Amino acid sequence: VQLQASGGGLVQAGGSLRLSCAASGLTLRSLTTGWFRQAPGKERELVGAISWSGALTYYVDSVKDRFTISRDNAKNTVYLQMNSLKPEDTAVYYCAAGLRAWDNLHEYNYWGRGTLVTVSS
Repeated sequence: VQLQASGGGLVQAGGSLRLSCAASGLTLRSLTTGWFRQAPGKERELVGAISWSGALTYYVDSVKDRFTISRDNAKNTVYLQMNSLKPEDTAVYYCAAGLRAWDNLHEYNYWGRGTLVTVSS
């Protein structure tokens, strides 16, 4: 079972990036998928989540109206579209999945390696 986040990089403030979370050995379409981030010296925090069907999404206030989570169950992939990026969005971004998970990281059973997003001012 493996989750892999990809698509990170260096971007200027105001720019956009799209992260992907691909799964192998795991059927994401039956699980809630969350995106988390961890900045240097800080705790890992939830960015947002999407239900297995894609019908429900959740975002923390700091990214609302800037970030969008979507999923393509046919590709077993979940995406995080990040627009209007700010320097404070700089972090390692992780995706995670869980059957009965939503806004608490402890509810997620499967975690992938992160991808670094750096936003320059």
